[in-house]
Amino acid sequence: MKMIPSDYPRDHTAIVMAASGKTVTYGELEDLSNQIAHLFRSLGAKRGDGIALCMENHWLFLPVCWAAFRSGLYFTAISYRLQASEVEHIVNDCGAKVLVTSKLLQENFESLHAKLEYAPTCFMVDGECDGASSFELAIQDQPTSPIADQSYGERLLYSSGTTGNPKGIKKPLLDVELGADIETVKAANTYSFDINTVYLSPAPLYHAAPLGFNMTLTRFGGTTIIMEHFDAQQSLQLIEAHQVTHSQWVPTMFVRMLKLPEEVRQQYDVSSLKFAVHAAAPCPVDVKEQMIQWWGPVIWEYYAGTEATGRTLINSVEWLEHKGSVGRALNCSVHILDDSNNPMPTGEIGGVYFESMLTFEYLNDPVKTAEATSKQGWTTLGDVGYLDDQGYLYLTDRKSFMIISGGVNIYPQETENALISHPKVMDVAVFGVPDTDFGEAVKAVVQPMNMDDIGPELEAELIAYCRSKISHIKCPKSVDFLAELPRHPTGKLYKRLLKDQYWQASA
Repeated sequence: MKMIPSDYPRDHTAIVMAASGKTVTYGELEDLSNQIAHLFRSLGAKRGDGIALCMENHWLFLPVCWAAFRSGLYFTAISYRLQASEVEHIVNDCGAKVLVTSKLLQENFESLHAKLEYAPTCFMVDGECDGASSFELAIQDQPTSPIADQSYGERLLYSSGTTGNPKGIKKPLLDVELGADIETVKAANTYSFDINTVYLSPAPLYHAAPLGFNMTLTRFGGTTIIMEHFDAQQSLQLIEAHQVTHSQWVPTMFVRMLKLPEEVRQQYDVSSLKFAVHAAAPCPVDVKEQMIQWWGPVIWEYYAGTEATGRTLINSVEWLEHKGSVGRALNCSVHILDDSNNPMPTGEIGGVYFESMLTFEYLNDPVKTAEATSKQGWTTLGDVGYLDDQGYLYLTDRKSFMIISGGVNIYPQETENALISHPKVMDVAVFGVPDTDFGEAVKAVVQPMNMDDIGPELEAELIAYCRSKISHIKCPKSVDFLAELPRHPTGKLYKRLLKDQYWQASA
């Protein structure tokens, strides 16, 4: 058993698009991915080369990835929310031989097409335009049989750019035929996917976690329900309607669901859930407590990155005993180091590093690769945290977001976690702003539940609320309000964009 689409009944459902109802069976996934693989080969894409795709959550997204995966190609999924210049940078940086986009993104494509340095062959799903041929027409006459030289491909994804320009994360290809390294694949199946699994995918497919979950799921024959866009109430509807067993979330999605009126939340039966996995950003303790109370002990959390050199994992039972932890190391070791790469004692805060046999490089950026590697050869995602005496990891924040106020180190994640639990707060960002006396002052920017509530009274209420939960020095000195915060669909907050605005204004 090679754990590819052809291993499962041809009429078994692989993909369901939540809004449109479009379905793709395993037989169709097998045929489509083979046709696309033949197309890639006909265009000169050989093992080790790359393709890129930039499209919304579309029923052809996973077939394109499967085609690259079974062809020994690197595949770069690009956020369709990026500006044309940003997409241009990534396509040029990864050196893709082929670019697949969609009619929805035609305007973006027309802006960047002439600026593509390596002249990839370009295709468009659901249409065509100058410079991009119809993808559906290009594959329709290709063979549905596998290519002769199948081998494992790999994702080449780019960081979300929350702390700087996106960087490609390149991992070595497995030098074996497709299906030859079964034990490695089985080891990756942490959440017991099988042919009976029904997985709800509410996030953009271009992000590492949803793409990884979906690719793994379809190796094990499960069915994925792909949401075109996340909606809190629709998520609950889909869990009940499809008897969803597995799902993957980010904390902001939990917050959105918890902010629904109680009578709405209780309309839906979520008892089919066995694994509800979350990651991407720290989850406030009270938010997770409420989710466990609501959904039961099915909430799992992991900490990892696109770099994939290490991972921690924790289930609900463990978490209730170690509240706030992101778990213990899984198939790796976790170390806490100071700025000189020296190990820190248990309970003390420092940089979080993974020790494992896995490697990666930031594409075309040896300096950044070196910066992410300790003198011991361990790698970091740039996060700060500590270990308890049982080896459970607690994340404090990203190192780059630390506020130094009056010589005191303040990690804004704790402040954000305190404020998000206020009933009038939908979203919040906390960061340092220039301060004459203290160097930096703590600033909160809040997206309220209702913009009609904003003003000095709400500002004072939120500051007082925060002071009732954590040390005053960690609380904001002032609060500003926005109708919406710049948050990545994966849940990561583009805090850098907000912070830069304040620092530039004070310059």
